[in-house]
Amino acid sequence: MFDFVSFIPRAVMQGTPLLFGSTGETLTEKSGNLNLGIPGIMYVGAISGVVGAFFYEQAGAPSAFLAVAIPVLCSLVGALLMGLLYCFLTVTLRANQNVTGLALTTFGVGLGNFFGGSLIKLSGSPVPAIVLAKTSGYFSASVAGAAGSTNWFSKLFLSYGFLAYLAIVIALVAAYILKRTRTGLHLRAVGESPNTADAAGVDVARYKYVATCTGSMIAGLGGLYYIMDYTKGVWSSDAFGDRGWLAIALVIFTVWRPNVGVLASFLFGGLYILHMYIPSGMNLAVKELYKMLPYVVTTIVLVITSMRNRRENQPPASLGLPYFREER
Repeated sequence: MFDFVSFIPRAVMQGTPLLFGSTGETLTEKSGNLNLGIPGIMYVGAISGVVGAFFYEQAGAPSAFLAVAIPVLCSLVGALLMGLLYCFLTVTLRANQNVTGLALTTFGVGLGNFFGGSLIKLSGSPVPAIVLAKTSGYFSASVAGAAGSTNWFSKLFLSYGFLAYLAIVIALVAAYILKRTRTGLHLRAVGESPNTADAAGVDVARYKYVATCTGSMIAGLGGLYYIMDYTKGVWSSDAFGDRGWLAIALVIFTVWRPNVGVLASFLFGGLYILHMYIPSGMNLAVKELYKMLPYVVTTIVLVITSMRNRRENQPPASLGLPYFREER
């Protein structure tokens, strides 16, 4: 029988980085900015947190609060700097958003691997990886020790670190702000028609900066979660795989709704690890086909979305387009 009690928690843990990334990118795209640098930003968020945790562990200080606060703060600052760089290039200098985003991804991955390799040498590790077990223990600690419980309810709902619950809260709050507040209305107006928003007195550049930088910081937490919780504090070069790109695809999958992204990200997380739970014997070809499921589902959804002409299922009208105030 299929072991749902074991499968669902792993799917949630696998999907949590995707939820952080997709929520951050949704906020960014609602402002009209198409940030394809999310994979690089998640990478920088992760390595920034790793650097902070590494030096704090080296200091030997035992404070649980600082062991969590320092990596989180470092991750947020690193991701914020990447978001500011993207905004400066695309909003202020009006550079091409697609090219800038791809460049940020390449830059972020390279930066992460450089600093990660440097820390591995400093630690004297005999393998090309660094382990932050002490810090990871604080991040992966479950609610009231539920991880060791045999109760199915505890395993399904209470066995995660605090960042997993924070990802859900951020997604729901983002959905509420976008749908129910004046700030969300202005942000959506900037993404749909910056000319109209500007004429109504909305500071277009400020909304683009704030939305993109906030989205970058949220995505950066996804990278931090992956290292500190999912991999139990183990950093190795190119460990993220394609999760950053899946997070971008999830934005379209959820039709730009962060609340829908909660379930969608866990669905993708489940598809990502499904090959580990479906018996395939020694047939490696079948196992590789199962690994394709997230991408097949993404492709099908993209095709269906493009065929449906309902306006609410379409991206913001000015997505990816620079705003020239002089042309208003």
